[in-house]
Amino acid sequence: MIKRIFRTSLVFVLLLSICLMVAPAVMALSEEQLLYNEAWRLVDQAYVDDSFNHQDWRSVRQKALTAGMSDRDATYDAIQDMLDSLGDPFTRLLQPQQYRSLKTSTSGELTGVGLQIIHNDETGYLEVLAPIEGSPAAMAGLQASDQILKIDNVPTTTLTLDEAAERMRGSVGSTVQLKVQRSDQDSNQAQVLVFPLKRDRIAINPVFAELRTQPKGLQVGFIRLRQFNANATQEMQAAITRLEAEGAKGYILDLRNNPGGLLQAGVEIAQMWLEPSPIVYTVDRQGIRNSFEANTGSLTDAPLVVLVNRGSASASEILAGALQDNGRAQLVGEQTFGKGSIQSLFNLSDGAGLAITIAKYETPNHRNINKVGIKPDRVVTLKALRSDQIGTEADTQYQQALKILAEPAVVASAVSS
Repeated sequence: MIKRIFRTSLVFVLLLSICLMVAPAVMALSEEQLLYNEAWRLVDQAYVDDSFNHQDWRSVRQKALTAGMSDRDATYDAIQDMLDSLGDPFTRLLQPQQYRSLKTSTSGELTGVGLQIIHNDETGYLEVLAPIEGSPAAMAGLQASDQILKIDNVPTTTLTLDEAAERMRGSVGSTVQLKVQRSDQDSNQAQVLVFPLKRDRIAINPVFAELRTQPKGLQVGFIRLRQFNANATQEMQAAITRLEAEGAKGYILDLRNNPGGLLQAGVEIAQMWLEPSPIVYTVDRQGIRNSFEANTGSLTDAPLVVLVNRGSASASEILAGALQDNGRAQLVGEQTFGKGSIQSLFNLSDGAGLAITIAKYETPNHRNINKVGIKPDRVVTLKALRSDQIGTEADTQYQQALKILAEPAVVASAVSS
């Protein structure tokens, strides 16, 4: 009995000793290690792929904590390395200034040159998705598909999307120089151009709407949606309501070079065009499928044509896919970008943030368009246009949309409605 008590006491002492040895190690995490651990836990809990790109996720953390982080820059580098290991360019670290700028841009205003950019995996350079209308970049003549080689002599192959965006932002009146390469589609030659740009405050007014009278008296509501920001839902609703009151009998919704934005805005705008029907399905890390559905009734039943191109991404593709799959609209233009994942923003304790892919999405017909995009019903290629040529005779995609709305069956539908 005494031996048994001694052995039990010895085991208790050993366990207590082990706990005392482990506790200081946990308590000894530095401020930098704690921040890294905070980021790791957010990804661990929220990331869509629970295999974490087929790697031992705990060992990723352990290696980083063992290596140590000397300062905040080193911590940010370690966090970005951790995120890079996922192989997902949309899951990324946003340092405090970048995080504030992103939240500002989705709220409807930003300061900079007004370029929406993506990473071109084939060239390794950053590529212009679209210049924001009326911005310094648009006024200077930058175009979609321009390859950005350097920003103030810094090669863009060394920069992430957010680092490049941060370099282009800055105080009003300051300047930044972009070196770009532009391909000539006719000659298959490329030219290198240099653009000195003066930064300015850019108000992102997401909706432009106008009633246009066509031959034979057909009244067409032309709506351009530039971004799904915090103002988009309210402005779209106001535009449709106004155009309906003015007598619109058909609509052209222009989503070209719209890179997306807020998922909720995309869903709410889809509801304005659809009778009760599915809008988009999301699939989380457990494979559980959830749906967003239109259930309030559309604001108009008039015929609709949607314009898309390679610059139409994310929420634009959710909206376009919902309208196409439900037979509500014909799509005209070029294959869309192909971003089939959804990100959510998470705060870090030092003011930085993480954009984490939390789900994948499917169109109402359960199409996964990631890296594929959406094919229009009528493919129409288009050379780069100046902002003042959009929706004019020079705009062949817009002209094709008008022809569709003028087709006898479509006109009859418009008249009967």
